[in-house]
Amino acid sequence: MKKLILTLLASLALLGSAQASSEGIAWDKFPAQRLTDTAALQHGAKLFVNYCLNCHQAAYMRYNRLRDIGLTEQQIKDNLVFTGVKVGDLMKTGLDPKEAKEWFGAVPPDLSVIARSRSEEGKGSGADYIYTYLRSYYRDDSRPTGWNNAAFPNVGMPHVLWELQGQQRAVFEEHKEEHGGEVTHMLKGYEPITPGKLSTAEYNDAVADLVAYLQWMSEPAQNERVRLGVWVLLFLAVFTVIAWRLNAAFWKDVK
Repeated sequence: MKKLILTLLASLALLGSAQASSEGIAWDKFPAQRLTDTAALQHGAKLFVNYCLNCHQAAYMRYNRLRDIGLTEQQIKDNLVFTGVKVGDLMKTGLDPKEAKEWFGAVPPDLSVIARSRSEEGKGSGADYIYTYLRSYYRDDSRPTGWNNAAFPNVGMPHVLWELQGQQRAVFEEHKEEHGGEVTHMLKGYEPITPGKLSTAEYNDAVADLVAYLQWMSEPAQNERVRLGVWVLLFLAVFTVIAWRLNAAFWKDVK
């Protein structure tokens, strides 16, 4: 029950809070090559089911759609379905919306298209934001949950992946504007407090896999669309050359 409550608190991550700032650190670039890495997508699906699906649902995605990333229905059933639902069912959470709203003041958002729902000019895509966000948690005793986030200041959610990443504190340095201006605190970096189950590089890879899965889930046909688009452009290029030479042949005797 304790683990469930902590996971429920995690569902507020993307809801924000009344005090949350829209500012934050610059977003890191999500390694987009993960979108075509089947193993990465499968690992991301595993992380999503274990750490996100307890509170957030993906009501526009069915479990058996994961066959598109190389999993069989038996693998999905054995490794990714824990609540007794059928493989063909939608990826819904067992959390009652009314209870969630009563406990936390809001219903955890659906994550079906979360990777496409937040982008900001000059900062990056929604995938860039989530990739940065999940790696920017730090301990902050002034917050009710004991956690804060450099990408989403005053975030309302604790760090659900802290056992993997470990705990860290943020190091800030003061910057005072000229002529007696306002003093601001700029993030300088992080200092480790306790290690996690994964090294820094391994954790970054795990987050990249999770974000890749969220990006894929928002548009499962994206990779196929891109591949098809490349072939269409190649066809049009070749057809343009053929049409140009054919037109020249038709009009060569016309004066």
